[in-house]
Amino acid sequence: MHGFANPARFLRIARWLTPLLLGLGLALAGGALAWGATQVPPDRLMGETVRILFIHVPSAWLGMAGWSTIAIASLVELVWRHPLAGIAARAAAVPGCAFTAICLATGSIWARPTWGTWWVWDGRLTSFLILLFLYFGYIALAGAAQKDAAGGSGGGSRITAIFGLVGAINIPIINRSVVWWNSLHQPPSITAGKSAIDATFLVPLLIAALGFSFLFGGVILARMRTLLAEIQTEARLRRKAFA
Repeated sequence: MHGFANPARFLRIARWLTPLLLGLGLALAGGALAWGATQVPPDRLMGETVRILFIHVPSAWLGMAGWSTIAIASLVELVWRHPLAGIAARAAAVPGCAFTAICLATGSIWARPTWGTWWVWDGRLTSFLILLFLYFGYIALAGAAQKDAAGGSGGGSRITAIFGLVGAINIPIINRSVVWWNSLHQPPSITAGKSAIDATFLVPLLIAALGFSFLFGGVILARMRTLLAEIQTEARLRRKAFA
């Protein structure tokens, strides 16, 4: 892993991997959404609204995956001082936040005809809303830490990493909320080794999830390249200022 800690080596790999992931992601996600919109029949209970499934479920997975990425990168930053770990965590925050917001929005749209209400304060929805607020907090802390680093202080980066680790407590709560508490939200449809979703819906759903995952990875790499360029630019400007 430390072989990729060199920014120059990382940039060489990310330069060709970023467009590859983005291209594959757009092709797979676009194809799966078109498949779900035109080829999948209406559900016998939810009717046409079932088509929201192909955006809502991948967004939920990637909202949680985004914070899991932040937590893992934060741990690596704190323990091993990996030079790219903090940048990876910051890069994952915005796309993770975006997918979390999309999940909440599509869930509310789906809930209105299904449950008769836009929102209920049950365990799954409330814990996912907390995840969105955690993202807001992390993004604000990361921005403040970047300003501290520009001023010569490194304490903000550690605080941000610790926040990323502590916030990960919410991920298993989201995952198990429909099991631990009575909820309008349906129980897990996909578990280890089995699925309650018919293959007619499951195949395009998995393709959509894979496509959105590629997009997620491509955006993270693109943001890491941008953040590295900003850091290098700031370093050059400081050297010129003190020359």
